[in-house]
Amino acid sequence: MSTASLGARDDIRTAPRALATEAVHAGRDDLARQGLHAPPIDLSTTYPSYDSRGEAARIDAFAATGTEPDGPPVYGRLGNPTVARFETALARLEGTEAAVAFASGMAALSAVLLVRASMGLRHVVAVRPLYGCSDHLLTAGLLGSEVTWTDPAGVADALRPDTGLVLVESPANPTLAEVDLRALARACGSVPLLVDNTFATPVLQRPAEQGARLVLHSATKYLGGHGDVLAGVIACDEEFAGRLRQVRFATGGVLHPLAGYLLLRGLSTLPVRVRAASANAAELARRLAADPRVTRVHYPRIGGAMVSFEVHGDPHEVIAGVRLITPAVSLGSVDTLIQHPASISHRIVDADDRRDAGVSDRLLRMSVGLEDVEDLWSDLDQALGRPFRGAGNCATSHNGLAAAHRC
Repeated sequence: MSTASLGARDDIRTAPRALATEAVHAGRDDLARQGLHAPPIDLSTTYPSYDSRGEAARIDAFAATGTEPDGPPVYGRLGNPTVARFETALARLEGTEAAVAFASGMAALSAVLLVRASMGLRHVVAVRPLYGCSDHLLTAGLLGSEVTWTDPAGVADALRPDTGLVLVESPANPTLAEVDLRALARACGSVPLLVDNTFATPVLQRPAEQGARLVLHSATKYLGGHGDVLAGVIACDEEFAGRLRQVRFATGGVLHPLAGYLLLRGLSTLPVRVRAASANAAELARRLAADPRVTRVHYPRIGGAMVSFEVHGDPHEVIAGVRLITPAVSLGSVDTLIQHPASISHRIVDADDRRDAGVSDRLLRMSVGLEDVEDLWSDLDQALGRPFRGAGNCATSHNGLAAAHRC
């Protein structure tokens, strides 16, 4: 191939591309030049180097700034080419300069807290509800952090000189409550805003475009998409990424190369999966909102594949009654999962704090998959049991349209 042809191909790759195109091609742009179609998996833990002086200089540079070393890899805890492909792709999808992957979403959040604590900024302002383990990590002060819980309107007043982070999840787990991220970012001032974007994914919102400095994903969920990989990732600017890499190197919370490969593969179908599952979820939310056995339905204005609903009867009976839907923790897979947050994902949160955040004991959280919607509804219908007489239901707004209230 001529130099001119190669240059033209590079121009195409660096031009602005639609999200669906980036999902398929980001992190893979160099493959054709190597004569490859599928990304390779590099399982090496260490790499040979005959220039020990040069190696020392590269390690010194990493220690100073956390910048990824130029040239061949050094050691698996410092970085891996397969994982780097996933990081590049996720940063492109979120519209950030960089992304840093970890062994789990909790490892990723822990790294952020450690970065800020290392700068003497241990105070965190957070908005409930959050994922239960995120709530516990902050409340218990396991990493030496101190948390102030507030609503979005109170964030500015809660800031202190030692505040290192503002943390929010939108849509929230498990109530699907949404926050005006642009207004919240303004309220944060110079304090970094971290948005957990696990439920929305970059298909539905890109928090960095609304002022967030850090975007967190439990990549175990929609980014992987098939229930077979555990991972976390922070999308951010290059300066913060350097600090995160240093923490990852020191603490060892690295992502395995096979997981990086599966995540890169998962990203290629992310827009298709999210949109198809969201269509199913919107239809189920509509039917649940009209069902007298359901007291309230939570469904985000931005859409998505998550639906939460509260029932008149015993929620544990619904969990025990599903046959097609899988009763299990986690979310974002191609198949539909349902769980009772007060018993599992948010059990670790104090009961009063749970209820204050809108996580009632009758709330069920459902991650809608790609099955036929009629089959899903048939399973839910039989699991909900006989209609509850003498009560109506209330539904939250659905995709920005006011739902009927019959209370």
